[in-house]
Amino acid sequence: MNIRHVSGIKALALATVAALGVGASVDVQAGQVYAEALGSGQSFDQFIVKYRSDSTFAGSSRAAVSGVAELARLTGRSLRHERRLAVGGEVVKLEGRALNAAAAAKFMAKLAEDPNVEYVEPDARFYPVFTPNDTRYAEQWHYLGAPGGLNLPAAWDIATGTGVVVAVIDTGITAHADLSANVVAGYDFISSATTARDGNGRDSNPQDQGDWTTSADGCGVSNSSWHGTHVAGTIAAVTNNASGVAGVAFNAKVQAVRVLGKCGGSLSDIADAIVWASGGTVSGIPANPTPAKVINMSLGGSGACTATYQNAITAAVNRGTVVAVAAGNSNADAANFSPSSCSNVIAVAALDKEGNRASYSNFGAVVDLAAPGGETATLSKGVLSTLNSGTTTPGSASYQFYQGTSMATPHVAGLAALMLSKNPALTPAQVESTMKTNVRAITGTCSGGCGAGAADATKVLQAMNGTTPPPPTSTALSNGVAKTGLAAATGAELLFTMVVPAGASNLKFVMSGGTGDADLYV
Repeated sequence: MNIRHVSGIKALALATVAALGVGASVDVQAGQVYAEALGSGQSFDQFIVKYRSDSTFAGSSRAAVSGVAELARLTGRSLRHERRLAVGGEVVKLEGRALNAAAAAKFMAKLAEDPNVEYVEPDARFYPVFTPNDTRYAEQWHYLGAPGGLNLPAAWDIATGTGVVVAVIDTGITAHADLSANVVAGYDFISSATTARDGNGRDSNPQDQGDWTTSADGCGVSNSSWHGTHVAGTIAAVTNNASGVAGVAFNAKVQAVRVLGKCGGSLSDIADAIVWASGGTVSGIPANPTPAKVINMSLGGSGACTATYQNAITAAVNRGTVVAVAAGNSNADAANFSPSSCSNVIAVAALDKEGNRASYSNFGAVVDLAAPGGETATLSKGVLSTLNSGTTTPGSASYQFYQGTSMATPHVAGLAALMLSKNPALTPAQVESTMKTNVRAITGTCSGGCGAGAADATKVLQAMNGTTPPPPTSTALSNGVAKTGLAAATGAELLFTMVVPAGASNLKFVMSGGTGDADLYV
């Protein structure tokens, strides 16, 4: 099968920006072009032109006006001299439609052809970067930039999660002053009263009763983890309240959906919880009044994805809900664990503070991307979030450093909430592809594979730039019949479906020919 997918002229234009070297200056004939500020998705209509000191146009603003007239003739565009800068250089206004990054790069290169020009740069815009005043925010290294963090702060100037509900399918939640204001009604799906420790089966109270175990329970000995509270805090802790910690999507709402208790939880409860959280119908359970646009599942078990798991996840995704799951903590191939091996999920591996795959993190081809999960060697290198001080039953609100792919996953779920608050029309597939397209390279080591790279919140939100991608449509493929003449804009996707008969083997999907850069995912 021959599938041809080209990205067209726009991709070639953007390649011009890459050739100029974003983040560096390069010589372009007579002058220099500074391309640092040419962020993709932005537009530019004002530029700074510095004339050489020996140029006749450098003497005064009147002389510069004449120089700008020459530049207008050179470029064939209508230009206006705005003013002279105190540090030297002329502010030049391009009249008419603003230019995208690629066109701006070409335009600046044309300006720099004038031998009187010393350098050209865009008159870029800058914005305040939100910094929370939460007292322990400085300890949340996992929100900052490279090597191991989410690169989050600048993303908060674009989106904060408003209007998005994130379901945390986990141990439930405990009362916490740094979290409760961002919690909406959830549900307790644990059908076993023994596992739930609340004296009954399923009910409308997702309060975490504690998951401690003793030797008599037959599943190890441990104190209560308050795992769901920690995960929920990473997603949406109350932020900028001069107390505690910040959340990734601090204006989003968390919906606690309890499925894990003493000795874990059952697949049947988890499957029903996925359906309910995403707005589906579960027999005997009231409808979810606030269906989640994102589901976080920081849980897992051995074995490849089963039909029950997959059916529940597929149903949620078909309702438009993003499903983020932990890759697992066994330092093994995530393909041998669930739900990380299920289709239509965003499977998340964990990075340590130095940007390496954490020693415990699962890896492999089913992993989609990596996010900060912390490392066990040093407590402060874990992920700091909300917790409870109780050893067994709930005590007072507290904070704690945890580590695991369980901690990495809510960073990605929170990022999905930021994206959906910026553009609610995004489909789960578009959320995933946008995240994976806008990762940054893992600076440390990742043996076994960590997916597309390290999740980068600022890069993702800046790339979105408020645009609404067209909803994806799919085209049926026929065996042995090539689809030709295909084209797509940069960042867009073409979707195809093919019915494969039972027992078929040696199935191949191939794309070839064309120009530009494209990826094929099957």
